[in-house]
Amino acid sequence: MYRNFIFASCLALAGMLAGCQKAATPAETSNTDSVSQKNAVVETIMERRSIRKYKPQAIEKEKLDEIIRCGIYAPNGMGRESWEVRFVTRPELLARIDTLYADYMEKTQGKRPAAAAYGAPAVAFIAYDTTYDLSQVDCGLLGGNMLLAAKSMGIGSCCLGGICRFLNAPEGAEIMKELDFPETYKLLYAIAFGYPDESPKAKERTPEKVRLIQ
Repeated sequence: MYRNFIFASCLALAGMLAGCQKAATPAETSNTDSVSQKNAVVETIMERRSIRKYKPQAIEKEKLDEIIRCGIYAPNGMGRESWEVRFVTRPELLARIDTLYADYMEKTQGKRPAAAAYGAPAVAFIAYDTTYDLSQVDCGLLGGNMLLAAKSMGIGSCCLGGICRFLNAPEGAEIMKELDFPETYKLLYAIAFGYPDESPKAKERTPEKVRLIQ
């Protein structure tokens, strides 16, 4: 009987605590920190960082498939899906890109970087449709979905621009031929993906650049 009394008392106490939690004030429940703690999407956005150091571990195919699926379900103008994406995971091709990129950088800027995509085991190359004036917006939205999907699975990422300057130059023609984009498409940017081997801190943002007009 004593055990039953203790058990009943614990249940009553738990109910009281739950009631106290439900009685929180609107100010407390609308707090930004409270929102980010309860909303997995907000948490993922706020915790994502650009990763420039990766573990050699390959990304599982099912996770790559999910990242791709999330990307192509991004909003896109008039349902055009005006993007073309090549997801490269073949080590030999990534190594060849590194070598040719290093040659290009040495020739044009006098420096020879170690890796074009920071040694990431997977790189997505995203091209836009030059016949559609808002295709670059579609490609940006696709990439944003991919970045967040990857983060939600513990996979790091980093947007890459320099590698695309090289690939769009005559020196990159050999690789571009292998990527095989349609004739009307042009490479816009790339994204490196891999398991992070660093934990960088967030950089400060400038909220004043956004104005609420009401």
